[in-house]
Amino acid sequence: VKDPADPVPFPKPVKHGVEFKHVDFAYQDNSVLKDFNLRLEPGKVVALVGPSGSGKTTAAHLLCRFMDPSKGSISVDGLSLESFDLSELRSNLSIVGQDTFLFHDTVANNIAYGSENATRQAIEDAAKAAAAHTFIKELPGGYDTFLGERGINLSGGQRQRIAIARALLRDTPLLILDEATSALDVESEADIQSALERLTYNRTSLVIAHRLTTIMRADLIVFLNDGRIVESGTHTELIASNGEYARWWNLNQREDRLRE
Repeated sequence: VKDPADPVPFPKPVKHGVEFKHVDFAYQDNSVLKDFNLRLEPGKVVALVGPSGSGKTTAAHLLCRFMDPSKGSISVDGLSLESFDLSELRSNLSIVGQDTFLFHDTVANNIAYGSENATRQAIEDAAKAAAAHTFIKELPGGYDTFLGERGINLSGGQRQRIAIARALLRDTPLLILDEATSALDVESEADIQSALERLTYNRTSLVIAHRLTTIMRADLIVFLNDGRIVESGTHTELIASNGEYARWWNLNQREDRLRE
């Protein structure tokens, strides 16, 4: 992956969305995505679902340009990802993943990571929107409390709320949620669901999720299997069609009830 010799400015705001056109990708001889076509409408949430190894995270990594497609193209507002300076592309994209990376630093600095010159007020406002302010104020030093490596002195739900606050503060036009709630118990997930809704509101978002509550709220759900799109539509449409997604949904509902 290389920077272009003559990069073009990243479009702000994103008016026409993101488009994957006939994208193939393979790790060595292992084909992961096959003729993948997907459009992310501006300000909408698209959820990728399907079995492990179906290519969901690979699609997200391609959007970040951690690697380039073997075939096909990915564009933002009709401009190829390969035409943007890498640092500018990634400065316009936020990721909230399953494993939140936190530094041995203060809570405030962890939230402000990636947001140069953020004020304390802006940091606290982001924490409030992420439903993190209350537990942060209860820490021994509040926002000046030093966290252990990888936030070891916080719960899983608290770490995720810090990550959401970080993404809210960055306020980028593109967002990726990669299994952001899969490691949480049902109670913790309920606590941060409203924060996730605030984060994705009016933001072009790609969501990779197993948890059912996150998926149901998506504007478009795309079911992947073996690197190909099998079905797409809203939750209601896909349940009514009684295909692969409906079977997957019923199986996950049973698993969620067992966890409860």
